[in-house]
Amino acid sequence: MARPLPASNRPPSDRPASDPVVISGVGVRSPLGDSYEAVADALLAGHSAIREIDLGAGMAGLRTLAAALVDSAPPGSVGRLERINLQALTAALADAGVDARGAGPRLGLVLGQGAEHLKEWEADHRAAGANVFTGSGPEPLVERLASAAGIAGPAVAVGAACASSGFAIALARSWLETGLVDVCIAGGCEVISPTAMAAFHNLRALSRWGGEAAAASRPFDRRRDGFVMGEGGAFLVLEAASRARRRGARIRASLVGVGMTSDAAHMVTPCSDPRQAARAITAALADAAVPPDAVDYVNAHAAGTPVGDVAEAGAIALALGPAAATVPVSSTKGLSGHLVSGAAAFEAVACLVALERQAVPATANLDEPDERCPLDHVRGSARARAVDVVASNSFGFGGANLCLVLRRAS
Repeated sequence: MARPLPASNRPPSDRPASDPVVISGVGVRSPLGDSYEAVADALLAGHSAIREIDLGAGMAGLRTLAAALVDSAPPGSVGRLERINLQALTAALADAGVDARGAGPRLGLVLGQGAEHLKEWEADHRAAGANVFTGSGPEPLVERLASAAGIAGPAVAVGAACASSGFAIALARSWLETGLVDVCIAGGCEVISPTAMAAFHNLRALSRWGGEAAAASRPFDRRRDGFVMGEGGAFLVLEAASRARRRGARIRASLVGVGMTSDAAHMVTPCSDPRQAARAITAALADAAVPPDAVDYVNAHAAGTPVGDVAEAGAIALALGPAAATVPVSSTKGLSGHLVSGAAAFEAVACLVALERQAVPATANLDEPDERCPLDHVRGSARARAVDVVASNSFGFGGANLCLVLRRAS
C-alpha cells in the first residue's frame, strides 16, 4: 500500500472549530429526481436514469447515444440552461428558509458553470437566431440568476470544467470565512447539447457501449470505455453554524475541509500521475483536521474513463495510505451520468445522503473491478454503516483537482 503524502502546509482557518461553515439548504434538479429526498431514495436503491437519447437530424453517426436527462424543465420565457439552474437555486433558498430579496447585500452567489455561451449560441442557432454573429446575446448567466432570484450581494461564475460547481462551493466558504457575506448560495447545473456530445465523442471520452444504455457508465470496471453525459446539478446554501442555529435553520452537514490543486499536464487528457490529485485530498483532510483513517466514505469523481479512474484510485491510495484498504469508495456517475459543470455539487448532495441516511451508495455496473484500482469498492447495493466524515473528489478537464470534506451535523 502506498504511503500517504505529507500533510498540507496550508495554514488552518482562523474560524473557530465550534462555528464551522454549514450547509443549511439544498436544491436539486437531476436525472435522478428534483428533490433531495427523491435523489436520496434513487441513489440508495440503485435506480439508473441513463437511457438512449436521439440527438436529432444532422448528427450523422451520433444520432443515438446513452445519456441522462432532466425531464422536469417545463417551457418558459428563458432558455433551458437558465431554467434548470434557477429551479435548483430557488429550491435551495426555500429549503434553507432564506428570503433572497430581504437579505440585501449580505447574500452572495457563486455559480459553477463552463461554456455557457457555447450552449446558448447553439440553442440560438438551432432556433434560427443570429446572436452568435451579432454578439447581442444575453448577459452572463450568473447575473441573470442573481436578478431573477433577487440576490443583491456579490455574484460571480467559476469555470473549472467538471469541477466547476465544487470550486464554487469552495469559494463560497472563503467568502463566509472572510466576512464578505453572511449567507452564500453555490453550485451549478448543466444541460446537454448535441455539439457538446459530439465534441466529447470525438475526444473518445464518451462511452461507446453497445449494450443496454443503463450499463454504459461503468466507473472502476474493467470494461469501462468512457463516461455518459448527464445534466442537472445542485445548489447549496452555506452559512456559519452560529447563524444557522440562531435562526432555527436545519443544519445538514458542516463543510470542514477544502483542497485544490492543478495538474498542469494537458487540456483534455487526464493526468496519469496521481500526485497532484492526491495533494488536493491531503490538503482537504488537513484543513478539516481529519486523519485518513477517520474518513468513512469517499465519493469518487470516477467517470468511467480508462485513464482517469486508475489515476484517481492511485490518488486515493496516496492520500489515505493504509486506510485506503478499508475506506468505502463509490462513484454515483453510474446512475446519474456525468453532470459535467454540475457534477461536483450533485455529488456533494450524494455525500449529504450518506451522512443523513447512514448508508453509502453503490457504484453501478461494477461487475469486474479493475485490478489497477484496488480500493474498498461499494458494489451491488448500498452499504449501511456509520458515516460521520465524507470526502468528495472532483477532477476537471485541464487538471483542476478538488476535494471537499463534510462532517455529519451534530
